[in-house]
Amino acid sequence: MKFVVGNDSGGHPSWWLYSSSDMVAWAGESFGSTYNATRAAEAFKNGASSARYDVYEDMGGKWRWRASRSSDKVAASGESFASKSNAERAAANVRDNAGSATDP
Repeated sequence: MKFVVGNDSGGHPSWWLYSSSDMVAWAGESFGSTYNATRAAEAFKNGASSARYDVYEDMGGKWRWRASRSSDKVAASGESFASKSNAERAAANVRDNAGSATDP
């Protein structure tokens, strides 16, 4: 896995987590600076294993996950899933492997 910090489609800094060429997580928000996006990615990397992961059904009937610490959302799934169990497996993969990802 690898963290990437860059600009989203609106030109605002954010971070993404990739496994091979697939985006598996993202910040779920944009930041005021690249520095803040990098700090947020580092914080998620360091706390991914202890974050709370919630799996939920979105308005389109697909399954997603989000990670949070306290009441703050810190990451979101990079894609939607056809089943709850697939979303749960994806969240577990991020929880177990984001801490050893390369960069930021």
